Amino acid sequence: MPLPETMFCAQQIKIPPELPDILKQFTKAAIRTQPYDVLQWAAAYFSALSKGAPLPVKERIELSLATEKEDAGLTPGLLKVLHKQLSSKGTVTVVELREKWKDLGLPEEQLEAILKLDSFGEEVEWMKFLALGCSVLGGSLLSSMKQACEILTRDPEGGAARIPFETFAFLYSYLASIDEEISEAETEAFLEGIKEQVEKHYGMVLIRHFLPYSFIFY
Repeated sequence: MPLPETMFCAQQIKIPPELPDILKQFTKAAIRTQPYDVLQWAAAYFSALSKGAPLPVKERIELSLATEKEDAGLTPGLLKVLHKQLSSKGTVTVVELREKWKDLGLPEEQLEAILKLDSFGEEVEWMKFLALGCSVLGGSLLSSMKQACEILTRDPEGGAARIPFETFAFLYSYLASIDEEISEAETEAFLEGIKEQVEKHYGMVLIRHFLPYSFIFY
């Protein structure tokens, strides 16, 4: 038996005062992030919002996505979202990583390919995964480090993209160790070669400190 229709007047309908702002912020976040699967992403967004956790939201629109196919894969903006969500843990489980990856609508086969680049078990050291993600985005080692600087920096967009030398050295050494063509001596020489410039900038590495070295080692 169908339920009787219920008539409401304007006075009976009460809209929570915070609802318009919540929906406005959600809409802005969706426009900036351009999720591949809106429903999956929306569920993750409101779940994070309810828990007070970092939201799966890009800082800005990546315009190149407009011409990419639906499952185009990892982008710098999406890797930065993952970093915001997972970096505080230091080490994350593969299960949690898969969940966050899926929330962003990223292809599962790409995650599997990245994980196979190292002998990870059930847990992943986040900064190593970040480095591998940058290598997928960058292609060459130095291009990968440029991606890392732009993702990790606290400088405003278009700035020097500075990161601490210790962080740079860890990521660079890790990626170089995976590349069988780069010896440990070459890695040490490279890092030693940029130290003078780094010391002039209070221990911070700038992109312009290492890109000129591309013609020496690569």
